[in-house]
Amino acid sequence: MSQTSAGKEISLNGACNTLVVGDREISRSVLLLAAVTSASEMGIKVVFFTQSQIQSLPVSLQRCVPNLGPESLKKIKFSYPRTLEELLLQVASLHESAHTPPTPPSLVIVDRLENFLRGPGAGSSSGFHPGEQSGAAHVSALLSDTAAFLTGVLERRGSGSGPCRLIASCLSEEDASATDSTLDVLDRYFPARCTLDRDRGREAAAAGAQEVWHVYLSGRGVTEDRRDDGAAVVQEWQLSISTDGLMEFKLA
Repeated sequence: MSQTSAGKEISLNGACNTLVVGDREISRSVLLLAAVTSASEMGIKVVFFTQSQIQSLPVSLQRCVPNLGPESLKKIKFSYPRTLEELLLQVASLHESAHTPPTPPSLVIVDRLENFLRGPGAGSSSGFHPGEQSGAAHVSALLSDTAAFLTGVLERRGSGSGPCRLIASCLSEEDASATDSTLDVLDRYFPARCTLDRDRGREAAAAGAQEVWHVYLSGRGVTEDRRDDGAAVVQEWQLSISTDGLMEFKLA
């Protein structure tokens, strides 16, 4: 999903799993925008896993997605597992529900995967527990297997809403070494990475927006444009957030 002046779209290879890395607040906004856009404009079902209760969607999303209505919101199922074990069980249950109507989800989103990888009660600067890498591999493998399984179900049913895609966010913390080792594991299962980098310089002020973010796509799952000399062209967008929360994407 993108809104650009040149009409360029994000290009991913097949049913590509995507990992979002960046600030916690903007990452959740981007994930919610992906969910409501998929449900309202593409008409597909979405499962959104998060530890934080979502009482209501931000008003700004209604401006970003004008045709957002009750029927579209019904296509999004919010689930609130508290621990990694609960997340694993709820993801595994998607296999069982796929055998019965209605149509299974075509998009699975996990908000702040790093919170599930920490021990209970860990704060934002506490780092990861010793089994964080094995936990990251376990949940990522299950998520990838589930997305592939649901893709097969969707294709057999001929629903036209497949393949099933997977998006998760894992955000940097103070313990950079632990975070980097975890991201190395996650990269094996998420071929595409979306990095959100806030612009705190003159460009943000010149844009007249409350916040300006650079959005970079990288990884083996991204179809790269190349210059005449064969060098890869970095896929980059600029995300501007106005004072009323409206999010707008354009080519950087």
